[in-house]
Amino acid sequence: MALARGRRAHYQANVWPGFVDMLSTLLLVVIFLMSLFMVTNYIITQASTGKDTMLSRLNRQLSELTELLALERSKKDAAEDNLAALQATLLNTEAQKKRLTGLLGDASGESDDAAGRITALGTQLDEQRNITNDALAKVELLNQQLAALRLQLAALNEALEASEAKDKDSQDRIADLGQRLNVALAIKARELARYRSNFFGELRKTLGQRKDFKIVGDRFVFPSDVLFDPGSATLKPGAYDQLNKLAAALKEIEGNIPTNIPWVMRVDGHTDIRPISSSIFPSNWELSAARAISVVRYLMGRGIAPEHLVAAGFGEYQPIDSGQSPAALARNRRIELKLTER
Repeated sequence: MALARGRRAHYQANVWPGFVDMLSTLLLVVIFLMSLFMVTNYIITQASTGKDTMLSRLNRQLSELTELLALERSKKDAAEDNLAALQATLLNTEAQKKRLTGLLGDASGESDDAAGRITALGTQLDEQRNITNDALAKVELLNQQLAALRLQLAALNEALEASEAKDKDSQDRIADLGQRLNVALAIKARELARYRSNFFGELRKTLGQRKDFKIVGDRFVFPSDVLFDPGSATLKPGAYDQLNKLAAALKEIEGNIPTNIPWVMRVDGHTDIRPISSSIFPSNWELSAARAISVVRYLMGRGIAPEHLVAAGFGEYQPIDSGQSPAALARNRRIELKLTER
């Protein structure tokens, strides 16, 4: 008995790992089948979504053609009914003609009247035959129209398939062109940013370490009081030296920027919130714009190309200091230079 218990224990120790491996393998197979089902369902859903819109439009066109075809078929059925009625009338007329012919043989005394009737019936018969021929021609025309409609339906299907292929090709080209354009714009933006940094560096060297001249983001800012008297857009004599240095730095950077980069130097004029009203400047809009134009005109006189200069006036509506103190108002009265794209 001890030997039997030892064998039973040894047998259970050997069977249990195999049972665990079998359960693990079965679980992996179930997981793999579920993953395969989910991926297949996703692919089928994505493939069918793009066809719904085009299939709806094709079904709408097919419904219209089906209605037109049903209308033509109803006309054809009406023509066939008319033809059948005409044929029945023709048979009836021929029967009457035979009956009258028999009566003519029996009643020789009424031969003249019977001959007139026969002639009249013959005329009616010819008219009925003409009507029958017209009805047959209409039926033939309807058959031809039905065949033409079938050809049009086939042509519409072919055109729809060609349009789908062309649309997919166009979308691929547009995506490729958009990607190329983004890359090109990013390259030009990096190049312009590098030249802007060089320009600000040269301008800083030229103007010296003045605290009132500042670089704020992508703009070079200096106070209007350095260039203009209060309420005036005429350059002060003392401003020429500073503007000459500015023109020299801009002239140097102008020759270094490649011609394929469409750049401009934008001169922005700003005022404080105190209103102005005169015969020359009715508002701060006019004053700020006139000051920017004065700077641009001077730079043009120093040899800067006009196509690389832009003047803009912002009045008091873009302050950099929201305070009301004299120092805050002075900071808002400023000229800003921005090297940017056209």
